Amino acid sequence: MNASTENDKGLLLTGLDGSNRLAFLAALGALRTLARVWPKRDVRLGWQCKSGCWRPTIATSPPPDAASVVEAMQPELSRAAQFKAFRFAADLKLPPNKFTSFIRLASVQWHDGSDPRCAEFAGAFACEALTNKDGTIQDTAFRTMSGAGHQHFLAFMAELARVTNGEHLRTALFKPWRYDEQKLSMRWDPSDDRRYALRWNDPSEDVIRTVRGANRLAIEALPLFPVAPVGGNLQTTGFGSLGGRGVFWTWPIWEAFLPLDTVRSILALAGLQRKRPDRLNLAACGIVEIFRCERITVGKFRNFTPPHTV
Repeated sequence: MNASTENDKGLLLTGLDGSNRLAFLAALGALRTLARVWPKRDVRLGWQCKSGCWRPTIATSPPPDAASVVEAMQPELSRAAQFKAFRFAADLKLPPNKFTSFIRLASVQWHDGSDPRCAEFAGAFACEALTNKDGTIQDTAFRTMSGAGHQHFLAFMAELARVTNGEHLRTALFKPWRYDEQKLSMRWDPSDDRRYALRWNDPSEDVIRTVRGANRLAIEALPLFPVAPVGGNLQTTGFGSLGGRGVFWTWPIWEAFLPLDTVRSILALAGLQRKRPDRLNLAACGIVEIFRCERITVGKFRNFTPPHTV
């Protein structure tokens, strides 16, 4: 039996490492997608320490296998290529009235039951009530680009939905990451921190290489990190300033198999945002590890520093 096959502890996603924020988001995206396509199978996500890192494990009833997981997710993820949430604009650098139009559409689709996903993404994207000095809306801390260098936050989502296939998903979930696909990176991987001082060559001349399936799955995790106005500024779930210095993202690892709504609650625990989280208190919630990274701005792009444990 290989590591990606069914066992008594669920299906181990051997390609994903919980210390890698892109892989962590991809695991959440897989959970959210499977919970949507298998609503009666009690889909849950836990983590196991394997080969020196935390690997996500999917449990369902009946138990899943690698082939059925990919087969179930691929059509759902591909349909989003025409998804309005990815196509109402190329980027989130928008005036409030344009985002308000999208919110109204999302609200209609939520209430009539035609497609609640627009509202889920709207709540994670931005808030029309809060603006920046240039008059654009304040948006999610996960936004890493806004058009510079032909890199577009929403347009990349739509394109990833269009071009990602089952083999891309299988590679991301169950194989070692070889970064052999070009472009279409959401800039959430540690390798996307391409500052000149950290590299031998000029990074502007390097071709961006990424794991396409991981980026596509990670997009589906965003609704688990809604935004909300706090003290006149927009805050993203999971992010904190740690005493007003910088913007940091903190994410937990847990061993128990948890359903989507419980995972949503754990991601929002206030105790994770302390400079030194109370490990004993968080352990009572089932959290066995905590990772943190800083969001930085390099030129016209946002990046995230390599993660560390806290």
